[in-house]
Amino acid sequence: MNFKTGAALVLAAIAASSCAPNAPSPRPMASAMPQGPAVDGRWVDKNGIVSTFQAGAFSTRSTDSNTLLASGTYVTLSPTLYEINMTSLVRNTQSRVNCALISRAQLNCTTDTNGQFTLTRQG
Repeated sequence: MNFKTGAALVLAAIAASSCAPNAPSPRPMASAMPQGPAVDGRWVDKNGIVSTFQAGAFSTRSTDSNTLLASGTYVTLSPTLYEINMTSLVRNTQSRVNCALISRAQLNCTTDTNGQFTLTRQG
């Protein structure tokens, strides 16, 4: 086969492939990381109180009886900053808490009265 014939065959193959319908793009594979905000999951404070963040809902429960202590909502302010608006069922008060995600396992929080606490990811 000479050069002209080979080149003509290559060009014909390219032209034929450009006429073929496009195959659908492969779907992205599911990520092993959970979807949603980075804070979603269970967190515990130094007293063993468990807080749960799940799709914009926030709750805090006692570890001994699983009693609901506080509930509310949270919003993502940035990839590492979160604002919780909650009602304490123990004190019957509403408050706002700002939390900074320091690492995948640590959340540093400040209440609207300047109280500070740290939550550690469970699991």
